[in-house]
Amino acid sequence: MPTIDPLSRFRDRLSLPLIAAPMFLVSGVELVVAACRNGVIGSFPTVNCRSPEQLDEWLSEIESRLRRHSDETGKPAAPVCANLIVHRSNARLEQDLQVLLRHKPEMVITSVGSPAPVLKPLHDAGAIVLADVASIRHAERAVAAGADGLVLLTAGAGGQTGWLNPFVFVRAVRAFFDGPLVLAGGISDGHALRAAQALGCDLAYMGTKFIATRESMADSRYKDMLVASSADDILLTTAFTGLQTNMLRPSIEAAGLDPDDLPARGAIDIGKDIDIGARENRPKRWKDIWSGGHSTSGVTEVLSVDEMIARTVAEYRAADLRLR
Repeated sequence: MPTIDPLSRFRDRLSLPLIAAPMFLVSGVELVVAACRNGVIGSFPTVNCRSPEQLDEWLSEIESRLRRHSDETGKPAAPVCANLIVHRSNARLEQDLQVLLRHKPEMVITSVGSPAPVLKPLHDAGAIVLADVASIRHAERAVAAGADGLVLLTAGAGGQTGWLNPFVFVRAVRAFFDGPLVLAGGISDGHALRAAQALGCDLAYMGTKFIATRESMADSRYKDMLVASSADDILLTTAFTGLQTNMLRPSIEAAGLDPDDLPARGAIDIGKDIDIGARENRPKRWKDIWSGGHSTSGVTEVLSVDEMIARTVAEYRAADLRLR
C-alpha cells in the first residue's frame, strides 16, 4: 500500500467502494446527485454538457443540491467526479478544464489519452487524478506521467472497452503500482464488487446497471432493452467508433443493420454523434445504437438509484460475510 492513501480523505463518505461510471449521454445531474447522496462516487463526462457554460451550471447545481442534502442529513455526500476526454479531438478540453478548476474538484478521471497535460493544474486545485487505461503498457505510461490512480478497462466493460482478463490485468498492474486501482468491466452486483477488492482494487466502476435507473438520461427504450438482454446480446465491434466497443445487438438490429455483417472499422471522432453511413437519416451511434457491458445479465428491472444502491450494499455485505 502507498505511504499516503490518496483516497483516505473521503473513504468514510462512501457506503460502497464504487464509482457510478461516467457514461456518454447517460450520466447527468440527477444520476450524479442520487449516487453521491447514497455514498457512491458520482461521475459524468464533461462532454455530456452542450458547452463549458452548461458544465458550470451542472457543477453548481450538483454542489448546491449535495450541500443541501448534507445540511439536512448531517452526513457528507460522496465526491463528484468529472471525466475529461483528453484526446486531441476534444476541442473543448481547455475550456472544460478551466471550469473544473474553478469548482475545485476532489477527483477527475481522464480518458482517451495521456493525463500529462492536465495533471499539474488539477493537482494544484487539489484533485486526485485517475487515468483510464486499457493495456499494461498504457498503465505504465500513465503512472510515469504522474497519475494518482488508474481505471483498468477490462474485457466486458460497456462502450469503448479493454480486452484483457480482469484477473490478469489487475495483478499485472499491482506488480508495479501500489496506488488506487479501479476495476471497470463486469461489476453487476455487490458480490462482484467485493471480488474486485479481493483482487487488489480499491474501487470499481458500475456502469450498465446505472443506465437502467430512473435517474439516468438514457432513453426508456434503452433501459427496457437492457432488462430484456443478457451478456449474450453484447457485441464487441470496431464498426461504430473505430475502437473496440461493446454494443447491444438488439439495438443494432432495430436500426436496420446486421450485427453479423458490419463494417470492419468506423471513424474515430470522440464525443460526437456521427452518422454511420453517408446519409443523414442513417442511425447514429449512442443515440440509436446503444452500448452495454457484460453486466447486462445483472439488469433485471429499472430501479431508482436509491433502490439499486441499497440492493448492492446488501449484496456486498453478504459477500463480505461469506468470505469471513
